[in-house]
Amino acid sequence: MKKIAFFDTKPYDKRSFEQVNENFGFEITYFKAHLNEETVGLTKGFDTVCAFVNDEITENVLQHLKNHGIELIAMRCAGYNNIDLKAAYGNVHVVRVPSYSPYSVAEHAAALVLSLNRKTHRAFYRTRDNNFSIDGLMGFDLHGKTAGIIGTGKIGQIMIDIMKGFGMKIYAYDLFPNESYAKENGVEYTDLETLYKESDVISLHCPLTPETHYLINDKAIELMKPGILLINTGRGLLIDSKALINGLKSGKIGGAGLDVYEEEAKYFFEDFSSSSISDDILARLMTFPNVLITSHQGFFTKEALQNIAETSLQNIKDFYDDKVLKNEICYQCHGDCVKPGKKRCFQIKRSNQET
Repeated sequence: MKKIAFFDTKPYDKRSFEQVNENFGFEITYFKAHLNEETVGLTKGFDTVCAFVNDEITENVLQHLKNHGIELIAMRCAGYNNIDLKAAYGNVHVVRVPSYSPYSVAEHAAALVLSLNRKTHRAFYRTRDNNFSIDGLMGFDLHGKTAGIIGTGKIGQIMIDIMKGFGMKIYAYDLFPNESYAKENGVEYTDLETLYKESDVISLHCPLTPETHYLINDKAIELMKPGILLINTGRGLLIDSKALINGLKSGKIGGAGLDVYEEEAKYFFEDFSSSSISDDILARLMTFPNVLITSHQGFFTKEALQNIAETSLQNIKDFYDDKVLKNEICYQCHGDCVKPGKKRCFQIKRSNQET
């Protein structure tokens, strides 16, 4: 029976994985701690590590994993920017969950748009205090306005469908445009400058790469319409938070909906209600009445958790069954491995003790 060291465990993680594991039969040990250089010693005696977005899988951590005989890291998320893929290459295989529920993230992004525009989050607290004034809560019709969608993968495409449902015009940008999709769905690809200038709502659904790091910066914000609604359910480092604060202070940005934050690892998914926030930038963002921050919960639906558990455990089973690893990622392929499974880009010598 293969042993899995499961890090950054929350109660909902354990419930969903325990239920799905009834069909797989792995031995899973759940650790509340993040995987990092201080906790990597816990992986001794295990075969596989299951990690999440805020685990720190550095070169040093990977060397320890290799020394402990860990052959596989199963990321229970789509992103992998927290892994040193170069250091992993040739030492430890890495798999992920590329698509758990694109609807969950797109629908959460749409919820942020509606809440910010109609200020329902502020109205909730007013009426709780018996304040039924609507002064200061005015929004605008989405119908007839323009939505700029950056990143047109599965999540971005669903977000486009939702925004089109409101009667919005769509401008799209992607480093690798899907022209057939655009033609079939009446979507217009454009350059970033045009998208920034023409959009009333901008929603980010692209991966974090060197090209998209700080995609939203002072220069980009300067190009935008006054009062722009900016939504980020992608990766925190897509937005330069200091530039965002400047845009909010100047009034150029009318509202920001953030499900991710560039320095979220310390705070998101944790309870700090009895302590203070030491991150000055995050604390400043939380003072703006037109900023709505959620704690990386865009993925958090029943369907998504079920898919995450099923895909993660199937990835692990496929590895030990020596089947094609359709969700493998590697450094040589700059992401999704083009030679997964039996035709892997690299091979790890399997232990003679394996059965």
